[in-house]
Amino acid sequence: MTDEPVFIIDCHLDLAMNAIEWNRDLKKPVLEIRHREEGMQDKPDRAKGTVALPELRRGNIGLVVATQIARYVKPGSELPGWNSPEIAWGITQAQLAWYRAMEDQGEMVQITDLTQLEKHLSLWFDKTVLDNTKPVGYILSLEGADSLVNISYLEKAYENGLRACGPAHYGPGRYAPGTGMSGGLTSAGQELIREMDQLNMILDVTHLTDEGFSEAVSIFKGPIWASHHNCRKLVKHQRQLSDDQIKILLERNAVIGGVLDTWMLTNNWLRGKDNPKTRGISLETLVHHYDHICQIAGNSLHIAIGSDLDGAFGQEQSPYDLENISDLQKLSVILANRGYSPEDIENIFYKNWLRFLQNAWS
Repeated sequence: MTDEPVFIIDCHLDLAMNAIEWNRDLKKPVLEIRHREEGMQDKPDRAKGTVALPELRRGNIGLVVATQIARYVKPGSELPGWNSPEIAWGITQAQLAWYRAMEDQGEMVQITDLTQLEKHLSLWFDKTVLDNTKPVGYILSLEGADSLVNISYLEKAYENGLRACGPAHYGPGRYAPGTGMSGGLTSAGQELIREMDQLNMILDVTHLTDEGFSEAVSIFKGPIWASHHNCRKLVKHQRQLSDDQIKILLERNAVIGGVLDTWMLTNNWLRGKDNPKTRGISLETLVHHYDHICQIAGNSLHIAIGSDLDGAFGQEQSPYDLENISDLQKLSVILANRGYSPEDIENIFYKNWLRFLQNAWS
């Protein structure tokens, strides 16, 4: 192993949600954002954030799958969300406007096809260009489809660069029930899956129920990934992938992004009470999940990073040895100590996602 940081593709970050709803200027370093949030109590991760654009560059995280996300909630719901699909759509468009503003300032660049992907990687692998001047590439994904007012809005979103979609999020959904629920896709959800196929979009099975997962992979014929998922064998929760689901994903040549929210790394995590240090949850804990998938697959070709490190949590619910997202580089030493080769590490850090995208977009 060398000291040179390995390039990273992170398949799940909620950057625009953090910017718009958390009111975070992600052009600023993480420490500066934390300082500005000191004393704020409106969200549990105030002054504990781990993600900003300078830290992405420092961590050699040059390409991310960045979300739009806005949930519709019915009256009486305990989930946060918006009171109509149209309002939710408006929120996703505000998020899109933020990404566009980042593009205008050279902070980010949208990637929608192979030509753009290859050009962007050439820039990031060019050592004559200063890393702190390189724009962070982003592939746009919709986490939960509630904001699509009707199916025609999927095509509008595609024209704006949307290339992946997960029909479900938490709780009930207009297209699919999500985490904590049971039951299959709605009729609109089945139509959505078919329309995604027609557009050659990527299906993200993250957050689907077991029934929804089975239906979606049966209907959908195109490329499938699990952007941020861990293993049910190790953490007993419906949010995690069962071994049977992992085997189905392997058959479809999918890639699974390991997620770093501590409640998905250990059993019986108590939100707002447990501490990652006292619970012994480190970056190495994620490697247990990687190992499990590799044992099923027989290789390192189906695991990667989908950190979700800005998914409405911060240091209070991240591995204790992670100060900010640039510390994803620490995984290289942990993986090497566990017997993973340099080639394996490159697979996990970026090559698996890269091969997936090359196949999906070719």
